[in-house]
Amino acid sequence: MTVLAALVALVGSLFFALGSALQQFEAAGDARLRYLVRRPRWLLGGLSIACGAVLHIVALGLGPLTVVQPMGVASLLFALPLAAALHGRRPTRRELTAAAVVAIGLIVLVMMVPAGGGPIEFSPREAAVLLGIAGISAILLWAGSRLAPPSGRAALLATSSGVLYGATATLIRVLVDGGWNWWYVLALPLPALLALMMLQRAYAVGHFGVSFASLQIADPLTAVAFGALLLGEPLPSGVPPLLAAAVAAAGTVALARTSPLDRRTS
Repeated sequence: MTVLAALVALVGSLFFALGSALQQFEAAGDARLRYLVRRPRWLLGGLSIACGAVLHIVALGLGPLTVVQPMGVASLLFALPLAAALHGRRPTRRELTAAAVVAIGLIVLVMMVPAGGGPIEFSPREAAVLLGIAGISAILLWAGSRLAPPSGRAALLATSSGVLYGATATLIRVLVDGGWNWWYVLALPLPALLALMMLQRAYAVGHFGVSFASLQIADPLTAVAFGALLLGEPLPSGVPPLLAAAVAAAGTVALARTSPLDRRTS
């Protein structure tokens, strides 16, 4: 079952990578959602991402997180060649090497996060704190992106999206593990929609590798941070997690220097 879980998660990563590449290709022309939702290729990308998410959930039901999570991070290695092919080019060796460095650092870091246990309790006040922190962080990152060069702009916008997706994931965990609450259900669409808009803006810049890597890093780490801050879950400790984070950050910086500026050509 563990091998099956790994295979299902790997296929899910491929679907997620394909969907992200398709959406970036369309967003590189115009990042406005009212434009994108009328483009079949962008909608197909959304469907592919949804399939990837479902397969990831199925994989978690078949095997342990320690096996499934690394397969999810592998989507970065699938996404770059797929995006490059859509833009009519081949990914460079330096680009793929930088992506591999990001994936290795993130896999090690995620594997070191201690597993939480017990029922999750989450008050409306804590939900407001969650949304407030995520919203302020996203605004600051968006403001910083306006002053950054293209690769930095892509990274900051994608990180903003990752923070909002991390907040959304935390709310979903509370709903699944802690009990149904209509207020949380009503609150979910706001950070999710803002995250989607920020991500399309990041894709519109054109540095897909930087955007996707930043999203891959920011989303799970934000969820871990919120889990520790609001749910009392443990954080990884010691030097190895810091080294893993440094490796992932170094890979992202390398991607920012090597990832070509891709624009939609058809």
